[in-house]
Amino acid sequence: MTAIDLNSDLGESYGAWRMGDDEAMLCIVSSANVACGFHAGDPAGILKTVKAAAERGVSIGAHVSYPDRVGFGRRDIDVTSPELVADVVYQIGALKGIAAAAGTQVRYVKPHGALYNRIATDAKQGAAVIEAVKAVDPSLVLMGLANAPILDLAGKAGLDVVAEAFADRAYTPEGHLVSRREPGAVLHDPAAIAQRMLRLAKDGTIEAIDGSVIRIDAKSICVHGDSPDAVAIAREIRRTFEAEGIAIRSFLAPSAA
Repeated sequence: MTAIDLNSDLGESYGAWRMGDDEAMLCIVSSANVACGFHAGDPAGILKTVKAAAERGVSIGAHVSYPDRVGFGRRDIDVTSPELVADVVYQIGALKGIAAAAGTQVRYVKPHGALYNRIATDAKQGAAVIEAVKAVDPSLVLMGLANAPILDLAGKAGLDVVAEAFADRAYTPEGHLVSRREPGAVLHDPAAIAQRMLRLAKDGTIEAIDGSVIRIDAKSICVHGDSPDAVAIAREIRRTFEAEGIAIRSFLAPSAA
């Protein structure tokens, strides 16, 4: 692999409540998953982040969520399919409007938090998200968990997909993310994480939480923007990759490997 995408969840501040360091992250990552207001983000802050991403040539994705600001979108909701379709359509539409105002465009969709985890294996909610994306703009790419059924489901429905791995999260032996409620679920050491991701990029493998080795075919790596270590982790991943001759480049770039 000569290039890989590095993405982060941005635009998540809300009013006086600050979340992450978008300015710093946008100087490191190649793709920005921008909050659409349902789990975090206010209009002014979202617009600021989108403008900054556009100025730096960072690809913009709609980070759609369940309507759950209090829980930061990390609480599972057993929503009906029509409601979920409408919620996702609404969020993509809102970000598309903001992107147009900033002179850029939304290129992909990445569900957030509990919705992301739910649709990875829940075909019903997954189908609703796919329906919503296609209804708004079928050229949008759906980003999802590597090796998860949602990617096959979306591909069969006619959407382009991109598989991602998580730099700052532990994996189960089955290839799922370890629940945040479990010890060791979130990783913090930038140097160790960078080497972990380098192994992923070179060999397509990663060590699970029990020490077993699992195979993950990913074209994008995510660093959660709300982590206190996010900037340091992203910076170390980029430094490590570039030292090994692996470029950080959006998966949407024509020359991406």
